[in-house]
Amino acid sequence: MKTLYLIGGTMGVGKTAVSQALKRRLKNAVCLDGDNCWDADPFQVTDETKAMVLDNICHLLNNFLRCSAYENVLFCWVMHEQGIIDDILSHLDTRSCTIKCISLIADPETIQRRLAGDIARGLRTDDVIARSMERLTHYPSLNTIKINTDGKTVEEVADEIMHL
Repeated sequence: MKTLYLIGGTMGVGKTAVSQALKRRLKNAVCLDGDNCWDADPFQVTDETKAMVLDNICHLLNNFLRCSAYENVLFCWVMHEQGIIDDILSHLDTRSCTIKCISLIADPETIQRRLAGDIARGLRTDDVIARSMERLTHYPSLNTIKINTDGKTVEEVADEIMHL
């Protein structure tokens, strides 16, 4: 049986790093970062582009789920609304897999510090902190397993997920 890991969290919480660590540690694993399905310049958020990214994500995830080479399918993205998670799952063929929906969380101070470092390195724009702080407030209400990343290494968080 396959395992599908949906790993959400706001910007700066460690989704990509943790997912990549899990990919290296889990047997026959593949990882999709939702950001790669919507990497455009200029980045435009419209009804059309939102529908397109969800179609891209679901198409790729279904292909990974159907492929016999993979036992573990990892997907990470900012999934701050239950509707996003539900919409993705409703378009996937999950009959032959276990689903683990996980939200990585951290204290606002931790996220602000991490994002400020990314901004200083030119990896993110100044507006990311306000957007991340707003989205952080949504995670407690999601139907997901919450894992706090404060004070933990990427490997420690990956260990927690592996032992779920």
